Amino acid sequence: MKLNGLHHVTAVTAKAQANYNFYTQVLGMRLVKKTVNQDDVSAYHLFYADKLGSPGTNLTFFDWAIGPNRNGPGSIANTGLRVPGRAALDWWAERLTHQGLEHSGLVEFHGHSLINFTDPEGQHLSLVNDDGAPGGTPWEKSLVPAEHAIRGLYASTLIVRELELTELVLTKVMGYERAADYETGPNERMIVYELDGGGAGNEIWVVEQPDGSPGQLGAGGVHHIAFRVPDDEAQRAWRERLASVGLGVTDIIDRFYFHSIYFRIPGGILFEIATDGPGFTADEDLDTLGEQLALPPFLEPQRARIEAGLKPIATMAQ
Repeated sequence: MKLNGLHHVTAVTAKAQANYNFYTQVLGMRLVKKTVNQDDVSAYHLFYADKLGSPGTNLTFFDWAIGPNRNGPGSIANTGLRVPGRAALDWWAERLTHQGLEHSGLVEFHGHSLINFTDPEGQHLSLVNDDGAPGGTPWEKSLVPAEHAIRGLYASTLIVRELELTELVLTKVMGYERAADYETGPNERMIVYELDGGGAGNEIWVVEQPDGSPGQLGAGGVHHIAFRVPDDEAQRAWRERLASVGLGVTDIIDRFYFHSIYFRIPGGILFEIATDGPGFTADEDLDTLGEQLALPPFLEPQRARIEAGLKPIATMAQ
């Protein structure tokens, strides 16, 4: 029984239109599903991914009118997005500069070349050289050339006050291995955990920050991260495993596009385990993903009320 790396990362935006503009027109990702938060249908849930909406490529956003995020212990503080090689990173450095975005330039961490920057709402992002790892299908209608396109998720960075219990969950329960430990500042360190030797989608970076001010979720922050399992049988086994070690885990929730269970690790960070299917073509054709408001069948009877409560998003012709 094993996890297959990251499934998706879900963040928060307070500016849905500007969010769409940035992630599609600047970063070149495809909007593969425009739907609503199933637990709060007054809010959009936007999914950006590769051409196919493949598991492991999705960066998603809840549209909530809340104040700005503050990272600190208890936060998911950075999302690493993978690009296919050093030449792609060089191209992205020029593009970010041309777009007026401040960035770190090329830096090295744990054997990776990467660029650190923030989106317009302050969400911390990295573009990471994935050394041409397989996975992720570029979208031919993207404004970013296919050879430089974002291919999916590389890693997520957590901030915790105390490492011990987080490490226990990651290693003894979830199957990660500690790969490296770096001092990153006064009384602060970053530990790298890997699945299957690490690489694209298989790394979690944890900052231990014992003196940090607690994080507070807001616009520009990350709500939760999800990990991949292939099917319902594997998910049921993971639910039993989490419950057996005393982690409070939800029942299996049918999100229509995938099935989910949720649990919080010590310190409060929210994790999800999601199935690879059924996928985003369950209710839309591949060629028209994301063009219309999609609602799962159990919300379809409420469509008129839901649409009336949403501010339209102007999207590019696809």
